[in-house]
Amino acid sequence: MRIRIALRAALTALGLVLLCPAAAHAHGDTVKVVMTGQREGHVTADIAWENDGDAVEEAVAATVNAVSGDGSRTLGPWRLVRDSAKAPAGWVTAEPLPPGSWKVAVDVGFPALGHGELQLDVPAVDPAPVTGTPDPRPATPSPAAPRTQTPPPAPASSPEAPAERAEPGSGSAIWWTAAGVTATALIGSFVGILVRRRREGR
Repeated sequence: MRIRIALRAALTALGLVLLCPAAAHAHGDTVKVVMTGQREGHVTADIAWENDGDAVEEAVAATVNAVSGDGSRTLGPWRLVRDSAKAPAGWVTAEPLPPGSWKVAVDVGFPALGHGELQLDVPAVDPAPVTGTPDPRPATPSPAAPRTQTPPPAPASSPEAPAERAEPGSGSAIWWTAAGVTATALIGSFVGILVRRRREGR
């Protein structure tokens, strides 16, 4: 029983192996790889059967390798995935190439053999311009308009100004001053009369 099961499994596997080459030979034994360029750094390629040019509908096992123009840098191996923008024959890398000059090679191993090469120049993407760039100079505050100071309104004057209050004792001081002057004048007259009489008596 075990021998029969093993034989059936072996025959099934052999049939699958024979079926794949049969399908491949219907289109040819090689695929044509046409490198179409790059899109934002992603390598793009078209893969079709060499003999009839039909698109490869099967899964494609392919590797992508890139070498910089001066040979100092290598990238990959990357795999190709279907390019939805160029179906059904379009393929693209998921990883983007950095800006620069690159020699890119694609090697297909399944469902048939294929090879393609292309020299690519990936431009540097300029950043989006910033609109309304602010002036780097510090803003100078505009001089404020001088404020006109409005004088406070003068207090309303009463129709009759209050009479000045006489300082206490000022009336008595004036009286004593007048009395002193009068007394001095009287004494001066009396002294003058006495002096005159004495002169006359001599």
